[in-house]
Order: sequence, then structure tokens, then C-alpha cells
Amino acid sequence: MASIAEYYAGKSVMITGATGFMGKVLVEKLLRSCPEVKALYILVRPKAGQSMQQRVSDMMKCKLFDRVREDDPDFHQKIIPISSELTQPSLAISPEDVQRLTACINVVFHCAATIRFDEPLKHALQLNVMATQQLLSLAQQMHHLEAFIHISTAYANCNRKHIDEVIYPPPVEPRKLIESLEWMDESIVLDITPRLIGDRPNTYTYTKALAEYSVQQEQDRLPIGIIRPSIVGASWQEPFPGWIDNFNGPSGVFIAAGKGILRTMRANNDAVADLIPVDVVINLTLAAGWYTAVHRPKTALVYNCTTGGINPFHWGEIVLGTNPLEQAFRRPNANITSNYLINQYWILVSHKFPAFIYDLFLRLSGQKPQMMRIFNRLHKAISLLEYFSSQDWEWSSENMSMLMGQLAPDDRKTFNFDVRQLNWPEYIDNYCIGTKKYVLNEDMSDIPAARQHLRKLRNIRYTFNTLLVVFIWRVFIARSQMARNIWYFVVSLCFKFLSYFRASSTLTK
Repeated sequence: MASIAEYYAGKSVMITGATGFMGKVLVEKLLRSCPEVKALYILVRPKAGQSMQQRVSDMMKCKLFDRVREDDPDFHQKIIPISSELTQPSLAISPEDVQRLTACINVVFHCAATIRFDEPLKHALQLNVMATQQLLSLAQQMHHLEAFIHISTAYANCNRKHIDEVIYPPPVEPRKLIESLEWMDESIVLDITPRLIGDRPNTYTYTKALAEYSVQQEQDRLPIGIIRPSIVGASWQEPFPGWIDNFNGPSGVFIAAGKGILRTMRANNDAVADLIPVDVVINLTLAAGWYTAVHRPKTALVYNCTTGGINPFHWGEIVLGTNPLEQAFRRPNANITSNYLINQYWILVSHKFPAFIYDLFLRLSGQKPQMMRIFNRLHKAISLLEYFSSQDWEWSSENMSMLMGQLAPDDRKTFNFDVRQLNWPEYIDNYCIGTKKYVLNEDMSDIPAARQHLRKLRNIRYTFNTLLVVFIWRVFIARSQMARNIWYFVVSLCFKFLSYFRASSTLTK
């Protein structure tokens, strides 16, 4: 039987979402580990002020592709951009490109989606459901299609505590919902959204569940596989440890905490932090494409790509790396609590009060205040994560284990998705370094200066606390006879205790 690299040799692959975080890693891995792949057709949306070709050119200059660039300086010739817009009819792909794609594509990887939790329902439906349906229609026209792999999310069915590798009945038939909302004004849709999504936390998980059902409906006509990753984080091993390029999810938390901005977060210390490295997801995705094409399973297989049931790691175990970030606002000291009132107290004391003082300083110095605005954005982002950081889910992973068993020994190494080998402290440390190097573009050689800055912040804190104690003494203690009596009593009690402790130590010797 052909290995994974041998299977993809000579194949034409279409990828949606190729300019996104996971899409870029997928493109890089295909080019590096399957060097004989014929061509990668990537759907790209032209952005305002930036052409499709410019977006692809910028993507290929990314450090992520350094290893591919060393092996094959002309790798860009295999990447063929196709102009597309997922919110438009027929995905806005020209008739010429449709004819081109239907004539040659062998494998489709559908990675594109909106990952914003607070996306308006109509827009989330357009991107996550309607675009998927149109892509399925295009796939049915492809003469040589061997696999259609859809990237979903492990939280599509987060209203259940135990989630098997099956497609659950949707809360509503997608086509009926789309037809119903089509004529409605945006304000009306906004009003009824909470009732529509029910016990799901946001429009993202709701529409991803509808998309899964839409994909499953085509399993008799198309060879389909569905990948459900949990919280996708920085790379574990490939192309190098800790690669990350965005502020989403854990990355934003690590950066905010490392900068000393985030001091409190509401989460359950004992809840599983189901992080999954991006390279694990991509390796499983490529293996699933191979298995779907070669073995042709009779029904669409679902792969829960999670770590909690195999190699659990908890929110309370997260320890930020020892490499400080530059120009920190305060010394890093994040506190995780599951108590709402305690969290609100720390938000007031450690977030809003310092932000107010700092903005007041900026105003007095003639600068524009900004800290309160930053903290408001941070609180909004953190609140969207609370649902996922305060509870547990159980995902079965029989299909993931089955697929691993189908791989040859060399493929298990090259396309490794065995999370049992993952060392969490090392991974989190590399993750923090990755946010520093690749998201913030900070130089590792500047770490001594960053440490010096933290020492300066520590000295400022000690000075402030000392002045605060002196102030309290002058205002409350020095002016009250009762307060002075209590103070002298406490001091004499401490003195007696120390004298007793010293005498006891002498007698013991």
C-alpha cells in the first residue's frame, strides 16, 4: 500500500483558508513532506488594497516556509491561487477556474471558516454553512475527486458532555434556517439569535454543527472525512516548535499575561485545557485524506482531534515561560479562579484601577488615554473564553486511534499525531517563546533588557507599597489612639512570639 507521501505524489490539491493559521501549516507540510505533490490550488479572497497575488506572495515569505525554501527554492511554482469570495454565489469563482478545478482536483481540504465567537448569525451562516454547501456542490463536479476533508471543531456539539465520533442531529435543518433568515433584517436576527442557538454558547459552535450536517448529507456522493480539533495552539514539533502567528485563544492569554496586563482570569483550575498543537491537527488531516482516498470508507468518518482523554492537561497547570516579554506593563502575575466574585474583585483592583491611574497620567502628560480601552477589549475576549475554560468534555477517539494503527512506521514518524508523546511543560514553554518571536517579533537577544525592565517594575511596586503603608499609618493610625493601641499590641505580640521561638530553639540545642 502506498505511503502518505507516495499517495499525494502527482496529486492536485485544493485548499480553502490557505492564508489562515491552519491553512498555512497545511500548505507547508504538504510541500515539505510530500515533495512530489503536483499542485496546490488555494482559494484566496482579494483584500482591499492588496491583490490576490500579493497576499500569496506575502504568505510565502513567512518564516514558516524557511525549511521548504531550503529544500526547494522554487516551491512557489506549485502554489496556484484562485480568486474566490466565500460569501458570494458560487464562491465567486470564475467559469474558467471552475472548469480548471473540476478537471484536475483529487483532494479538497476545506479549512476556511470564521472563528469569531461573536460573529453575527447571518454572517456566520454565510461563511461556515452556505460556503461549505457551495464547496460541496463544486466538489460533486470534480471528475477525479478522491477525498473531501472538512475541518470542523470539537466544540460543535459542546452542549453535550460526552461527544462521540458521529454527526449529531442538527438543532434545525440548515436550508430551512437559511431560507427563514434570508428576508429578515439584521436587528431582528440579532434579537432571535439567543433562542436559535439555544444551549450553545455562540454562533461559531452553532454554525459549525450545521456545517457538519451539511457535509454528512453528501456522504453517498462524495468520499468525506471530518476533523474535529479542540483549541488549536502553537506547533509542537513542525516545522519548528512554538510557531504561532495570531492572538487567538491561548496565544492572546499568554501575551496579555506575559505583558502584565492580564492579572486575573475566570477558569476552573481542575478543568482540562484541551489544547491541540496545530501540527498534530495537520498531520491527522493529511493522514485522513490518504485513508479516505485509499480505503474509501462507506460513511463519512469523524476524527475527534483532542488531548483531554489521552494526555490531559489542566488550566491550573499552566506556567508561563521564563523568557520575559519586552516593555511589560507590570510584572507577570496572573491569577486563575473559578469564583465569580473573587474574579470581579481582582478585575477592579488589578485591572481597572491601574488602568484608570495610568490613563490619568497620560492625560496629565498631554497624551491620549488608552489603557482602559485595552482592558475593556481584554475583558470582552476573556469572557468569550470562559465557557470553554470552566468546564470539561469527554471526546471519544476510536477513529483517531484506528487511523494511527493503519499507518506504516515511517508515516507515524513523518505525520505524527500521537499526543501521548506530548510533554506539556516543554510545549507551553515553547508556546510562550513562539508568541514572543513570531507574533510580537521580539528578539531573543533582548531578554536581558526585558529582565532588567521587570526588575525596575518590581522596585516601583515595592516603593509604591512602602509609600502606601506610610500613608495608611499617617492617616489612620497616627490620628487614632485606639488604632495605635491595636498596633502596639500586635507588635508586642509578634515580639513575644519571636522571643519564645528563640528561647525554644536554644533549649532544643
